[in-house]
Amino acid sequence: MSKKISFLLLFTVVCSYCNAQFLMDMIDTTTEKGKGMLAIYKKFDHLRIGGYIQPQFQVASSKGEKSFAGGDFAAQVSNRFMLRRSRIRIDYAHFENGSRPGVQIVFQFDANERTFTVRDIWGRVFENNLKLFSFTTGMFARPFGFETNLSSSDRESPERGRMNQILMKSERDLGAMVSFDVRRKKHALKNLKIDIGVFNGQGINATGEFDNTKDIISRISLKPVHLSKAVMFSAGTSFLSGGLQNNTKYINTTETVAGIKKVVTDSAVTNIGTVSARQYFGADLQLKYKNKRGLISELRAEFIVGKQTGTLNNSETPTALLSGIDGFHVRNFNGAYFYFLQNIFSAQHQLLVKYDWYDPNSKVEKNEIGAIGTNFTAANIKYTTLGFGYINYLTDNAKLILYYDRVWNEKTALHGFTSDVKDNVFTCRLQFRF
Repeated sequence: MSKKISFLLLFTVVCSYCNAQFLMDMIDTTTEKGKGMLAIYKKFDHLRIGGYIQPQFQVASSKGEKSFAGGDFAAQVSNRFMLRRSRIRIDYAHFENGSRPGVQIVFQFDANERTFTVRDIWGRVFENNLKLFSFTTGMFARPFGFETNLSSSDRESPERGRMNQILMKSERDLGAMVSFDVRRKKHALKNLKIDIGVFNGQGINATGEFDNTKDIISRISLKPVHLSKAVMFSAGTSFLSGGLQNNTKYINTTETVAGIKKVVTDSAVTNIGTVSARQYFGADLQLKYKNKRGLISELRAEFIVGKQTGTLNNSETPTALLSGIDGFHVRNFNGAYFYFLQNIFSAQHQLLVKYDWYDPNSKVEKNEIGAIGTNFTAANIKYTTLGFGYINYLTDNAKLILYYDRVWNEKTALHGFTSDVKDNVFTCRLQFRF
Protein backbone atom coordinates (compact mmCIF):
# COMPACT_ATOMS: atom_id res chain seq x y z
CA MET A 1 0.00 0.00 0.00
CA SER A 2 2.86 2.39 0.82
CA LYS A 3 4.27 1.92 -2.69
CA LYS A 4 0.93 2.87 -4.24
CA ILE A 5 0.66 5.96 -2.02
CA SER A 6 4.22 6.97 -2.97
CA PHE A 7 3.39 6.62 -6.64
CA LEU A 8 0.20 8.70 -6.28
CA LEU A 9 2.17 11.45 -4.55
CA LEU A 10 4.79 11.39 -7.33
CA PHE A 11 2.05 11.48 -9.97
CA THR A 12 0.47 14.51 -8.23
CA VAL A 13 3.80 16.34 -8.26
CA VAL A 14 4.30 15.53 -11.95
CA CYS A 15 0.81 16.76 -12.85
CA SER A 16 1.35 19.92 -10.83
CA TYR A 17 4.61 20.58 -12.66
CA CYS A 18 3.03 19.99 -16.07
CA ASN A 19 0.18 22.41 -15.21
CA ALA A 20 2.74 24.97 -14.07
CA GLN A 21 4.49 24.77 -17.43
CA PHE A 22 1.18 25.29 -19.23
CA LEU A 23 0.23 28.25 -17.05
CA MET A 24 3.59 30.00 -17.17
CA ASP A 25 2.59 32.30 -20.06
CA MET A 26 -0.31 33.58 -17.95
CA ILE A 27 1.85 34.91 -15.10
CA ASP A 28 1.37 38.63 -14.44
CA THR A 29 4.93 39.78 -13.68
CA THR A 30 3.71 43.25 -12.71
CA THR A 31 2.51 41.90 -9.35
CA GLU A 32 4.64 40.82 -6.42
CA LYS A 33 3.09 37.34 -6.56
CA GLY A 34 3.88 37.10 -10.25
CA LYS A 35 7.49 38.15 -9.74
CA GLY A 36 7.88 35.54 -7.01
CA MET A 37 6.44 32.79 -9.21
CA LEU A 38 8.77 33.73 -12.06
CA ALA A 39 11.78 33.53 -9.74
CA ILE A 40 10.78 29.97 -8.79
CA TYR A 41 10.52 28.92 -12.44
CA LYS A 42 13.95 30.38 -13.21
CA LYS A 43 15.43 28.48 -10.28
CA PHE A 44 14.07 25.18 -11.59
CA ASP A 45 14.42 25.82 -15.32
CA HIS A 46 16.83 22.89 -15.68
CA LEU A 47 14.33 20.37 -14.33
CA ARG A 48 12.78 18.10 -16.97
CA ILE A 49 10.02 15.55 -16.45
CA GLY A 50 9.24 13.02 -19.16
CA GLY A 51 7.89 9.54 -19.55
CA TYR A 52 6.00 7.03 -21.63
CA ILE A 53 3.45 4.24 -21.38
CA GLN A 54 3.22 1.09 -23.50
CA PRO A 55 -0.21 -0.57 -23.30
CA GLN A 56 -0.33 -3.60 -25.57
CA PHE A 57 -2.32 -6.66 -26.61
CA GLN A 58 -0.57 -9.98 -27.31
CA VAL A 59 -1.57 -13.31 -28.80
CA ALA A 60 0.61 -16.39 -28.17
CA SER A 61 0.79 -19.70 -30.02
CA SER A 62 -0.22 -21.68 -26.93
CA LYS A 63 -1.49 -21.27 -23.38
CA GLY A 64 1.09 -20.84 -20.63
CA GLU A 65 3.80 -20.00 -23.14
CA LYS A 66 7.31 -19.25 -21.91
CA SER A 67 8.29 -16.06 -23.67
CA PHE A 68 10.88 -13.30 -23.96
CA ALA A 69 8.27 -11.02 -25.59
CA GLY A 70 7.27 -9.33 -22.35
CA GLY A 71 7.34 -12.26 -19.94
CA ASP A 72 5.72 -15.68 -19.60
CA PHE A 73 1.98 -16.16 -20.13
CA ALA A 74 -0.11 -17.51 -17.25
CA ALA A 75 -0.98 -21.21 -17.34
CA GLN A 76 -4.43 -20.79 -18.93
CA VAL A 77 -3.67 -17.69 -20.99
CA SER A 78 -2.74 -17.29 -24.66
CA ASN A 79 -3.85 -13.66 -25.13
CA ARG A 80 -3.57 -10.70 -22.82
CA PHE A 81 -3.73 -6.95 -22.34
CA MET A 82 -0.83 -5.58 -20.34
CA LEU A 83 1.10 -2.43 -19.52
CA ARG A 84 4.53 -3.47 -20.70
CA ARG A 85 6.16 -0.32 -19.38
CA SER A 86 4.86 2.84 -17.75
CA ARG A 87 7.68 5.15 -16.78
CA ILE A 88 8.31 8.58 -15.38
CA ARG A 89 11.78 10.09 -15.58
CA ILE A 90 12.96 13.20 -13.75
CA ASP A 91 16.19 14.91 -14.88
CA TYR A 92 17.87 17.82 -13.15
CA ALA A 93 20.94 19.60 -14.49
CA HIS A 94 22.91 22.34 -12.76
CA PHE A 95 25.02 24.66 -14.91
CA GLU A 96 28.09 26.40 -13.51
CA ASN A 97 28.16 30.12 -14.30
CA GLY A 98 24.94 29.63 -16.21
CA SER A 99 26.57 27.79 -19.13
CA ARG A 100 28.86 24.91 -18.16
CA PRO A 101 27.22 21.64 -17.04
CA GLY A 102 28.16 20.82 -13.47
CA VAL A 103 25.89 18.08 -12.15
CA GLN A 104 23.16 15.89 -13.63
CA ILE A 105 20.76 13.86 -11.47
CA VAL A 106 18.25 11.31 -12.78
CA PHE A 107 15.36 9.37 -11.23
CA GLN A 108 13.25 6.93 -13.26
CA PHE A 109 10.35 4.79 -12.04
CA ASP A 110 8.23 2.10 -13.65
CA ALA A 111 4.62 1.37 -12.65
CA ASN A 112 2.31 -1.24 -14.14
CA GLU A 113 -0.38 -3.74 -13.15
CA ARG A 114 2.26 -6.06 -11.71
CA THR A 115 4.57 -3.92 -9.61
CA PHE A 116 6.20 -0.56 -8.93
CA THR A 117 9.97 -0.51 -9.43
CA VAL A 118 12.88 1.91 -9.51
CA ARG A 119 14.80 1.85 -12.80
CA ASP A 120 17.38 4.62 -12.49
CA ILE A 121 18.84 6.64 -9.64
CA TRP A 122 22.15 8.20 -10.53
CA GLY A 123 24.21 11.36 -10.45
CA ARG A 124 26.88 12.64 -12.82
CA VAL A 125 29.63 15.19 -12.24
CA PHE A 126 31.19 16.95 -15.23
CA GLU A 127 34.82 18.05 -15.51
CA ASN A 128 34.86 21.54 -17.02
CA ASN A 129 38.53 22.44 -17.43
CA LEU A 130 39.35 20.13 -20.33
CA LYS A 131 35.65 19.43 -21.07
CA LEU A 132 36.49 15.79 -21.69
CA PHE A 133 35.46 13.71 -18.66
CA SER A 134 32.51 12.94 -16.42
CA PHE A 135 31.90 10.64 -13.45
CA THR A 136 28.63 8.74 -12.90
CA THR A 137 27.55 6.71 -9.89
CA GLY A 138 24.33 5.10 -8.68
CA MET A 139 21.94 2.72 -10.43
CA PHE A 140 22.19 3.07 -14.22
CA ALA A 141 22.54 1.16 -17.48
CA ARG A 142 25.67 -0.93 -17.95
CA PRO A 143 27.93 0.53 -20.67
CA PHE A 144 27.88 -2.63 -22.79
CA GLY A 145 26.63 -2.93 -26.36
CA PHE A 146 24.23 -0.88 -28.45
CA GLU A 147 20.83 -2.51 -27.91
CA THR A 148 21.27 -2.71 -24.14
CA ASN A 149 21.52 1.08 -23.99
CA LEU A 150 18.87 1.86 -26.60
CA SER A 151 15.84 3.15 -24.70
CA SER A 152 12.67 1.07 -24.85
CA SER A 153 10.81 4.22 -25.90
CA ASP A 154 13.04 4.61 -28.98
CA ARG A 155 13.72 0.98 -29.90
CA GLU A 156 11.69 -0.20 -32.90
CA SER A 157 11.25 -3.83 -31.78
CA PRO A 158 9.00 -4.29 -28.72
CA GLU A 159 11.74 -6.10 -26.79
CA ARG A 160 15.49 -6.53 -26.76
CA GLY A 161 16.81 -9.80 -28.17
CA ARG A 162 16.90 -12.97 -26.06
CA MET A 163 20.69 -12.67 -25.76
CA ASN A 164 20.55 -9.21 -24.21
CA GLN A 165 17.65 -10.10 -21.93
CA ILE A 166 19.60 -13.04 -20.50
CA LEU A 167 23.09 -11.56 -20.29
CA MET A 168 22.03 -8.03 -19.30
CA LYS A 169 18.73 -8.63 -17.53
CA SER A 170 17.07 -5.30 -16.63
CA GLU A 171 20.09 -3.59 -18.24
CA ARG A 172 21.01 -1.76 -15.04
CA ASP A 173 23.35 -2.29 -12.11
CA LEU A 174 24.80 -0.43 -9.15
CA GLY A 175 28.26 0.98 -9.68
CA ALA A 176 30.44 3.86 -10.79
CA MET A 177 31.73 4.90 -14.21
CA VAL A 178 34.22 7.31 -15.76
CA SER A 179 33.44 8.58 -19.26
CA PHE A 180 35.54 10.29 -21.93
CA ASP A 181 33.18 12.37 -24.06
CA VAL A 182 34.40 15.55 -25.76
CA ARG A 183 32.23 18.64 -25.12
CA ARG A 184 34.26 21.00 -27.29
CA LYS A 185 33.31 22.00 -30.83
CA LYS A 186 36.78 21.38 -32.24
CA HIS A 187 38.73 18.38 -31.00
CA ALA A 188 40.49 15.53 -32.80
CA LEU A 189 38.58 12.93 -30.74
CA LYS A 190 35.14 14.57 -30.72
CA ASN A 191 33.56 11.50 -32.38
CA LEU A 192 34.98 9.05 -29.82
CA LYS A 193 33.30 8.04 -26.56
CA ILE A 194 34.86 5.79 -23.91
CA ASP A 195 33.11 4.45 -20.80
CA ILE A 196 34.64 2.26 -18.12
CA GLY A 197 32.89 1.28 -14.91
CA VAL A 198 32.86 -1.05 -11.91
CA PHE A 199 29.56 -2.71 -10.93
CA ASN A 200 28.19 -5.18 -8.39
CA GLY A 201 27.57 -7.68 -11.18
CA GLN A 202 24.17 -9.16 -10.36
CA GLY A 203 22.10 -6.29 -11.69
CA ILE A 204 19.07 -4.78 -10.02
CA ASN A 205 17.28 -8.16 -9.91
CA ALA A 206 19.28 -9.16 -6.83
CA THR A 207 18.32 -7.75 -3.43
CA GLY A 208 21.89 -6.55 -2.97
CA GLU A 209 25.56 -7.40 -3.36
CA PHE A 210 26.35 -10.91 -2.08
CA ASP A 211 30.06 -11.38 -2.87
CA ASN A 212 33.18 -9.27 -3.24
CA THR A 213 33.56 -9.93 -6.95
CA LYS A 214 32.82 -6.94 -9.17
CA ASP A 215 32.22 -6.56 -12.91
CA ILE A 216 34.51 -4.29 -14.90
CA ILE A 217 32.65 -3.10 -18.01
CA SER A 218 34.00 -0.90 -20.77
CA ARG A 219 32.82 0.37 -24.12
CA ILE A 220 34.58 2.30 -26.87
CA SER A 221 32.22 3.76 -29.44
CA LEU A 222 32.44 5.84 -32.57
CA LYS A 223 29.66 8.40 -32.63
CA PRO A 224 27.63 8.70 -35.86
CA VAL A 225 29.79 10.15 -38.64
CA HIS A 226 28.89 10.98 -42.24
CA LEU A 227 30.74 8.86 -44.78
CA SER A 228 28.93 10.88 -47.42
CA LYS A 229 25.89 13.16 -47.61
CA ALA A 230 23.65 10.10 -47.71
CA VAL A 231 25.48 7.57 -45.52
CA MET A 232 26.03 7.67 -41.76
CA PHE A 233 28.08 5.13 -39.80
CA SER A 234 28.68 4.34 -36.13
CA ALA A 235 30.19 1.40 -34.25
CA GLY A 236 31.39 0.17 -30.90
CA THR A 237 33.19 -2.55 -29.02
CA SER A 238 32.47 -3.69 -25.47
CA PHE A 239 34.10 -5.84 -22.81
CA LEU A 240 32.91 -7.27 -19.49
CA SER A 241 35.12 -9.06 -16.98
CA GLY A 242 33.64 -10.38 -13.75
CA GLY A 243 32.38 -13.50 -12.05
CA LEU A 244 30.61 -15.05 -9.10
CA GLN A 245 32.13 -16.43 -5.91
CA ASN A 246 31.74 -20.18 -5.47
CA ASN A 247 29.99 -20.73 -2.16
CA THR A 248 30.16 -24.53 -2.49
CA LYS A 249 32.82 -26.94 -3.69
CA TYR A 250 30.86 -27.82 -6.84
CA ILE A 251 31.64 -26.27 -10.24
CA ASN A 252 30.00 -27.58 -13.43
CA THR A 253 31.50 -27.38 -16.91
CA THR A 254 30.96 -29.04 -20.30
CA GLU A 255 33.58 -31.70 -21.00
CA THR A 256 34.12 -34.73 -23.23
CA VAL A 257 34.33 -37.99 -21.27
CA ALA A 258 34.93 -41.30 -23.09
CA GLY A 259 33.89 -39.64 -26.34
CA ILE A 260 30.63 -38.27 -24.92
CA LYS A 261 30.00 -34.62 -24.05
CA LYS A 262 28.38 -34.11 -20.68
CA VAL A 263 28.19 -31.82 -17.67
CA VAL A 264 31.15 -32.65 -15.42
CA THR A 265 31.17 -31.60 -11.77
CA ASP A 266 34.43 -30.63 -10.07
CA SER A 267 33.96 -31.16 -6.32
CA ALA A 268 37.38 -30.22 -4.96
CA VAL A 269 37.17 -28.51 -1.55
CA THR A 270 39.61 -25.87 -2.82
CA ASN A 271 36.88 -24.58 -5.15
CA ILE A 272 35.17 -22.85 -2.21
CA GLY A 273 35.90 -19.13 -2.37
CA THR A 274 37.18 -19.17 -5.95
CA VAL A 275 35.47 -17.21 -8.74
CA SER A 276 33.55 -18.62 -11.70
CA ALA A 277 34.15 -16.33 -14.65
CA ARG A 278 31.80 -14.08 -16.58
CA GLN A 279 33.59 -12.64 -19.62
CA TYR A 280 31.82 -11.02 -22.57
CA PHE A 281 33.29 -9.58 -25.76
CA GLY A 282 30.99 -7.58 -28.01
CA ALA A 283 31.11 -5.61 -31.27
CA ASP A 284 28.34 -3.61 -32.93
CA LEU A 285 27.77 -1.35 -35.94
CA GLN A 286 25.03 0.84 -37.33
CA LEU A 287 24.75 1.99 -40.94
CA LYS A 288 22.12 4.48 -42.14
CA TYR A 289 21.32 5.55 -45.71
CA LYS A 290 19.05 8.44 -46.70
CA ASN A 291 17.83 8.51 -50.29
CA LYS A 292 16.88 11.54 -52.37
CA ARG A 293 13.26 11.32 -51.23
CA GLY A 294 14.36 11.53 -47.60
CA LEU A 295 13.47 7.91 -46.82
CA ILE A 296 15.91 6.09 -44.54
CA SER A 297 17.28 2.55 -44.68
CA GLU A 298 19.17 1.34 -41.63
CA LEU A 299 21.17 -1.76 -40.74
CA ARG A 300 22.28 -2.68 -37.22
CA ALA A 301 24.26 -5.67 -36.06
CA GLU A 302 25.81 -6.84 -32.80
CA PHE A 303 27.71 -9.98 -31.88
CA ILE A 304 28.65 -11.12 -28.36
CA VAL A 305 30.78 -14.12 -27.36
CA GLY A 306 32.33 -15.28 -24.10
CA LYS A 307 31.83 -17.20 -20.86
CA GLN A 308 28.71 -17.04 -18.70
CA THR A 309 28.23 -18.40 -15.20
CA GLY A 310 24.69 -19.61 -14.58
CA THR A 311 23.14 -22.67 -12.97
CA LEU A 312 22.39 -26.14 -14.31
CA ASN A 313 18.82 -25.11 -15.20
CA ASN A 314 19.27 -21.48 -16.17
CA SER A 315 21.91 -19.54 -18.11
CA GLU A 316 20.98 -16.19 -16.53
CA THR A 317 23.32 -14.65 -13.96
CA PRO A 318 22.18 -15.97 -10.54
CA THR A 319 20.84 -13.44 -8.05
CA ALA A 320 22.21 -15.25 -4.97
CA LEU A 321 25.05 -17.53 -3.99
CA LEU A 322 24.33 -21.25 -4.18
CA SER A 323 24.42 -23.65 -1.25
CA GLY A 324 24.29 -27.35 -0.45
CA ILE A 325 25.09 -29.61 -3.40
CA ASP A 326 24.35 -26.97 -6.02
CA GLY A 327 27.14 -25.43 -8.04
CA PHE A 328 27.43 -22.85 -10.79
CA HIS A 329 27.55 -23.98 -14.42
CA VAL A 330 30.17 -22.18 -16.51
CA ARG A 331 29.34 -22.20 -20.23
CA ASN A 332 30.81 -20.80 -23.44
CA PHE A 333 28.15 -18.84 -25.32
CA ASN A 334 27.58 -16.72 -28.40
CA GLY A 335 24.73 -14.64 -29.75
CA ALA A 336 23.87 -11.88 -32.19
CA TYR A 337 21.11 -9.74 -33.64
CA PHE A 338 20.52 -7.96 -36.95
CA TYR A 339 18.04 -5.16 -37.63
CA PHE A 340 16.90 -3.91 -41.02
CA LEU A 341 14.73 -0.80 -40.93
CA GLN A 342 13.09 0.82 -43.95
CA ASN A 343 10.85 3.84 -44.30
CA ILE A 344 8.01 3.35 -46.77
CA PHE A 345 5.93 6.12 -48.38
CA SER A 346 7.15 8.64 -45.79
CA ALA A 347 9.05 8.96 -42.51
CA GLN A 348 5.77 8.18 -40.72
CA HIS A 349 5.78 4.54 -41.86
CA GLN A 350 8.56 2.06 -41.13
CA LEU A 351 9.08 -1.64 -41.71
CA LEU A 352 11.33 -3.76 -39.49
CA VAL A 353 12.94 -7.17 -39.91
CA LYS A 354 14.95 -8.46 -36.96
CA TYR A 355 16.91 -11.71 -36.69
CA ASP A 356 18.65 -12.85 -33.52
CA TRP A 357 20.03 -15.96 -31.89
CA TYR A 358 21.41 -16.99 -28.52
CA ASP A 359 23.41 -20.19 -27.99
CA PRO A 360 23.94 -20.58 -24.22
CA ASN A 361 26.39 -23.49 -24.63
CA SER A 362 28.40 -23.36 -27.84
CA LYS A 363 30.37 -26.50 -26.85
CA VAL A 364 27.39 -28.81 -27.28
CA GLU A 365 25.41 -29.71 -30.41
CA LYS A 366 21.65 -30.12 -30.51
CA ASN A 367 21.79 -33.91 -30.98
CA GLU A 368 23.94 -34.20 -27.81
CA ILE A 369 21.31 -32.57 -25.59
CA GLY A 370 19.19 -35.33 -24.07
CA ALA A 371 21.21 -38.11 -25.71
CA ILE A 372 21.97 -41.32 -23.81
CA GLY A 373 24.83 -40.82 -21.38
CA THR A 374 24.51 -37.02 -21.28
CA ASN A 375 22.99 -34.83 -18.58
CA PHE A 376 22.32 -31.50 -20.28
CA THR A 377 19.19 -29.55 -19.32
CA ALA A 378 17.01 -27.29 -21.45
CA ALA A 379 19.18 -24.34 -20.38
CA ASN A 380 21.70 -25.41 -23.06
CA ILE A 381 19.32 -25.18 -26.03
CA LYS A 382 19.95 -22.61 -28.76
CA TYR A 383 17.08 -20.31 -29.80
CA THR A 384 16.66 -18.31 -33.00
CA THR A 385 14.05 -15.59 -33.53
CA LEU A 386 12.86 -13.85 -36.69
CA GLY A 387 10.70 -10.78 -36.13
CA PHE A 388 8.59 -8.76 -38.58
CA GLY A 389 7.19 -5.38 -37.67
CA TYR A 390 5.41 -2.27 -38.85
CA ILE A 391 5.70 1.06 -37.02
CA ASN A 392 3.43 4.04 -37.60
CA TYR A 393 4.64 7.27 -36.01
CA LEU A 394 1.15 8.71 -35.52
CA THR A 395 2.35 11.94 -33.89
CA ASP A 396 5.44 13.19 -32.11
CA ASN A 397 3.97 11.68 -28.93
CA ALA A 398 2.40 8.42 -30.12
CA LYS A 399 3.38 5.44 -32.24
CA LEU A 400 1.76 2.16 -33.19
CA ILE A 401 3.79 -1.07 -33.37
CA LEU A 402 2.56 -4.30 -34.96
CA TYR A 403 5.11 -7.06 -34.49
CA TYR A 404 5.32 -10.83 -34.87
CA ASP A 405 8.03 -13.00 -33.27
CA ARG A 406 8.67 -16.38 -34.90
CA VAL A 407 10.81 -18.43 -32.50
CA TRP A 408 12.71 -21.66 -33.20
CA ASN A 409 14.47 -23.86 -30.67
CA GLU A 410 16.96 -26.61 -31.46
CA LYS A 411 15.33 -30.01 -31.89
CA THR A 412 16.99 -32.24 -29.32
CA ALA A 413 16.56 -35.67 -27.71
CA LEU A 414 15.44 -33.94 -24.49
CA HIS A 415 11.84 -34.54 -23.44
CA GLY A 416 9.66 -31.57 -24.40
CA PHE A 417 12.16 -30.30 -26.97
CA THR A 418 12.21 -33.07 -29.60
CA SER A 419 10.38 -30.65 -31.92
CA ASP A 420 9.88 -26.93 -32.22
CA VAL A 421 7.97 -25.60 -29.20
CA LYS A 422 5.01 -23.35 -29.96
CA ASP A 423 6.20 -20.03 -28.53
CA ASN A 424 5.49 -17.42 -31.22
CA VAL A 425 3.94 -14.10 -30.18
CA PHE A 426 2.06 -11.29 -31.96
CA THR A 427 2.19 -7.88 -30.29
CA CYS A 428 0.07 -4.80 -30.93
CA ARG A 429 1.39 -1.84 -28.95
CA LEU A 430 0.40 1.81 -28.77
CA GLN A 431 3.08 3.94 -27.12
CA PHE A 432 2.39 7.36 -25.66
CA ARG A 433 5.31 9.64 -24.80
CA PHE A 434 5.70 13.05 -23.22
